[in-house]
Amino acid sequence: MTKFKRIPAFLLAALLVFFVGCAATSQQESTGEYIDDSTLTTKVKTAVFNEPTLKSAEINVETFKGTVQLSGFVSSQTAINKAVEIASQVKGVKSVKNDMRIK
Repeated sequence: MTKFKRIPAFLLAALLVFFVGCAATSQQESTGEYIDDSTLTTKVKTAVFNEPTLKSAEINVETFKGTVQLSGFVSSQTAINKAVEIASQVKGVKSVKNDMRIK
């Protein structure tokens, strides 16, 4: 009979470890947030790529908890402003951090 009492306790402990392991912290994303951020990154990259005035191959996009970071090199301040504007218009983007440089 004690074997049968250990199984639920083991399953409960395993379940607890699973959910705590997937929880988000201020410096780490949960699995769901990671997937959401990957989707946002793809949407922003597509929007930037579809803008004919930008050389999108030189603009890097990373997302963490809805904040999009743009980095890389562009030809002018106008291109920086356009890239930030495009990124901020993508649905789901909370804010845009600009780390782009003029070459």
